[in-house]
Amino acid sequence: MIKKIPLSELKPGMYIHDLNVGWMDHPFLRNQFPVNNEEELARIHATGVREVYIDTELGLDVGDHAPTVDEVKAGIEAEILQAASDPSPVIQVSFAEEIKRAGRIHKQAHNVVKSVMRDVRLGQAVHMEAVEEVVEAITDSILRNAGALVGLSGIKEKDEYTFLHSVSVCTLMVTFAKNLGFSHDMIKLAGAGGLLHDTGKMKVPNEILNKPGRLTDEEFAIMRSHPEEGWKILKEIPGIDDITLDITLHHHERMDGSGYPHKLPGDAISKMAQMAAVVDVYDAITSDRSYHKGMPAPEGLRKLWEWSKFHFNPELVQAFMRCVGIYPVGSLVRLESGRLAIVIQQNEGTLLQPVVKAIFSTKSNSYISPLEIDLAKPMGKGGADKITGHEDPARWHIDIARFMA
Repeated sequence: MIKKIPLSELKPGMYIHDLNVGWMDHPFLRNQFPVNNEEELARIHATGVREVYIDTELGLDVGDHAPTVDEVKAGIEAEILQAASDPSPVIQVSFAEEIKRAGRIHKQAHNVVKSVMRDVRLGQAVHMEAVEEVVEAITDSILRNAGALVGLSGIKEKDEYTFLHSVSVCTLMVTFAKNLGFSHDMIKLAGAGGLLHDTGKMKVPNEILNKPGRLTDEEFAIMRSHPEEGWKILKEIPGIDDITLDITLHHHERMDGSGYPHKLPGDAISKMAQMAAVVDVYDAITSDRSYHKGMPAPEGLRKLWEWSKFHFNPELVQAFMRCVGIYPVGSLVRLESGRLAIVIQQNEGTLLQPVVKAIFSTKSNSYISPLEIDLAKPMGKGGADKITGHEDPARWHIDIARFMA
C-alpha cells in the first residue's frame, strides 16, 4: 500500500515510492528506493523534502494514521475545487483567429531565446531590443486570447527543452501577471524575466545540462549555480531592470527556506520571484525530456497545490490555477460520452466546463471528425457533455500539436 508520511516519520527500512518533489529538485538516481541507513536518511532531509510516499509492501509500515495515496488525491482534488474560484478570462478574439498568429509569435520567441543563449555561450552582449519586442508580441497575444499561446507552450520537442522552457515560462508569467491585474508595463517585465530566467544555464557544461540521466552530487551543485550565473550575466546589461534580475536569481527559492541560491524564507522572496517559482516548476514537471516523461497538466497542478503547503505561496498557486484552469489549454480530457477531447479555451464562469475539441472515440478506438464543444452550454447549443477526468496523450498515441492549429 502506498502511504504519505511526514519526513519526521521516515526511517531506515522503509521504501520510498515517491520523494514528492520535482525531478530536478533532488540528487538521487531514482525516485523510488529503499532507505538503507541513517546516511541516506540525512541526504533526504538535506533536499528540503517535507513529505514522502512510502510503499508498505516493499518496506516498513507506519500506523493507520497515514493516509493512502488515493485518500491524498481525493483530498487535494476537493481542496482545489474549493480554493480555485471561477476564472474570468477576457477574450477579444476566438481561439481559431489567434492560433496561427500565436504560432508565428511562438516561433519568433524560440528563435530569440536561442540567439540570446548562443550569445551568452560565446561571451557576447545580450541584445535586449529583440527580447523586448518578442515579449510585447507575447503580451498582445495573451491579451487577445491567452489560450492559443499557452496551449502551444505546452508542446515541446525534447531536444529543444532548454529554449522552449524559457518561452513557456515567459508566456505563463505574462498570463499570470495579467490575471493578477498588473499594469501593462509590469506584465512585460514579468515576461522578460520569464524569457531570461534560465540564461545562466548557458554557463553549465553541455554534458551536464543535457545529461540523459540523474546528475552526480557534483554535477547537481553545478546545475544549481545557474541562477547566480544568469544574474551575473544580465546585471552587466545597461539599463536592465531589477525585476528581471530578481526573477533570474530567485526563481528557485522556496517559501520554507529550502530553495537556492540563498535559502530565502517566504517573506524575503519578492512576489514576482514567487510567481516565477510556481510557473517554472509547473512547466518543468509537465514537460517531456529525453530522460524523463512529463506528467499531464491537470496532474501537475495537483502537485503544485500539494507542494504549496511548504514550497510555494498557496494564494499564488490558487491564482495560477484560476488563470490556466483545472484543465489547462492543450490538456487531453475524457468526456462522459466516451470521447477524448483537447481543451482549447477556458470558459468564463466555470473551471470545470471549458471549450474543448473532441477528436477521438474510446468506444471505437478511432479518430472522429473534430468537433468543438462548449461544455458550459446545454444540449442543442453546442454543449451537452461532461469531463470525467484527464488522459495521457501517450496512452492513446495522440499528437496534441496536430490538433492545436
